Amino acid sequence: MVYKKINRYISFKRREKMLEKIAEIIEEKLGLEGVEITEETRFKEDLNADSLDLFDLVMEFEDEFGTEIPSEDLEGITTVGALLNYIEKKTA
Repeated sequence: MVYKKINRYISFKRREKMLEKIAEIIEEKLGLEGVEITEETRFKEDLNADSLDLFDLVMEFEDEFGTEIPSEDLEGITTVGALLNYIEKKTA
């Protein structure tokens, strides 16, 4: 029982750190300041990211998290949370 709680806590902390890093990359690449980026944040609608912005972001995410994000998978990644879930699966 204690092991499961510790595991969940570690998973939560890892996810929290990944979200912070994703938000940092988004802010830097899109030149945003003072914008709250949550798992519900949508790339196009909320951040006004165009296809070139998304391409640059994907390259940064791939470098940061050491995983490849094929273009065919990008269609399903419309929010920061969807990206986070995708990266978690790929790096687990």
